[in-house]
Order: sequence, then C-alpha cells, then structure tokens
Amino acid sequence: MQALTLFDPWKSKLCTCPLKYSFSPYIGCSHSCLYCYASSYIKDFDKPRAKKEILKKLENDLKKLKNPYVSISNSSDPYQHLEKKLKLTRDSLKILSRHNAKVMIITKSNLVLRDLDILKRIRVAVSITITTLDEKKAKKLEPNASLPEERIDALKKLNKEKIPTIARIDPIIPFINENEIEELVKKVAEANVKHIVSSTYKAKIDNFKRLKAVFPEEMKKLKEIFKLGERISGYYYLPKELRFKLMKKVKNEAEKYNLTFAACREGFFDLNTATCDGSHLIK
Repeated sequence: MQALTLFDPWKSKLCTCPLKYSFSPYIGCSHSCLYCYASSYIKDFDKPRAKKEILKKLENDLKKLKNPYVSISNSSDPYQHLEKKLKLTRDSLKILSRHNAKVMIITKSNLVLRDLDILKRIRVAVSITITTLDEKKAKKLEPNASLPEERIDALKKLNKEKIPTIARIDPIIPFINENEIEELVKKVAEANVKHIVSSTYKAKIDNFKRLKAVFPEEMKKLKEIFKLGERISGYYYLPKELRFKLMKKVKNEAEKYNLTFAACREGFFDLNTATCDGSHLIK
C-alpha cells in the first residue's frame, strides 16, 4: 500500500475505532490549530503540500481491496486551503466511489459542501470538528479553519441532503472550552447530527507551547493539573477522574437529544453507545 495505511493511532490500547484505512491527499495542514497533534510527528507540518502521484497510488491500492472503509483524513484536513485549487480530495472521492468504498470525511471546513454532488451518491458520513462556538476564541485556537457558524451551517446542509453527519467536540481543554459543552451539544443537535465524538486535550511539548503563548493564564493552571495525570503513548493525559467527568458530561448532554456518543482515545469503553468514529451511520 502506498496511499492507504491501516489506521492505528500510535498503537494505542485506548483506541476503539473499527478496522479502517487512513488516507490523506496532503502532507501538513494550513489550519494552524494550536492543539494540533500531527505537527509533532510530521516534518514541516506548517508547510502543507500535495502528495506526489497520490491519485494514481490510491487507484492502485484500491485494486487490491474489496469495498474498504477509508477515513479521510486523520491528520491533514482534506479540505484545507490547498484543496480549493488542487481538488485532490474531490478527485479522490470519485476514485473511492468507483471502488465502492465506505468513506468517512473528517474536516473543520465548510468547503466540504462543494462536493455535495459526489457525496450524495457514495457511501459516506461527514465528521466536522467544532471546538468552540466563540468566534474570537476559534480564531485563536484554529486560525485558518472555517468559523464555528460556518461549520454548523455545513452540518445542517449536509443533513438536509440526507448525508449522515458526526460532530467532533474535540479536544475539550479545561479553562478554555470546557464550559461550552452544554451549548456545543445543543447546537450540533439542532443541526441534526446523529452522533458525537469527544476527547480531552492530550499535551505534547509543541502544542502546549503554542497554547501557552496564546492562553498564558489558562495554560499555567492547566500545567499544574497535568502534573497529576499520566503519560500514555508519548502524550500527557489529564488525570483519569477529570477526563471521565468531562466525557460523562458530554455523553449526558448527548443523551438529552437522543444522540449516540463515543469518547476518543480515553479508555472509557463503557461510555460508548455506538462506534467511536460514527461509521455505523454509513449505509
């Protein structure tokens, strides 16, 4: 395989995702999210570029598989700014359609609406990350991603076209967006999503530094809390009790609106009421 890789996030025992392949047309991402994890292990992540001959490689890989489940994309947003010009994600969807693949799209961009004509005729679900509803805060956390209202609107339009959607309320960062859980769930429920995925912020040295530079007081307090947590697979986790409390709150809010829920890479398997990534929604 050259374009597709088996999804295995850091060989984590906490991952509950079903068997799937990961695919991305790009290396790096232009959204510049402060909490980004991928920047820790992908060189020059802040200099996004297209992968060489990626469409040809994808076609070749798919010839060896039968009706695969493919997730686009788990590190570099498939609808970042390069996509407006290069349209590699759009062309990839056409190829995946020809091979009858199940597709999960993960994005923070309303550019996904451009491809409604394709999405309406393939086996797909769209997962949109919404970390905050506060526009000013969003511009700090995710400087180049679509604004929160634009993402909510995208969810509404996708659902209107009967394309299943998932909201990722992720990551939840104490002192920064934890007080928005109730309103976030309410908003995505009103947009008619069927499933919510959530997780707490996992710290790496580089993303912690970026957050500290923009949210100095909040991160000063958070650093003390992390000292009571643990290190798992190279990431600093918040204390288990706090993580469980936050995830349980999201689940409780989701259940108010009859939404299914899953916690991502937290280890709280009993909280999950459906597949972690929402792939149960793909027909």
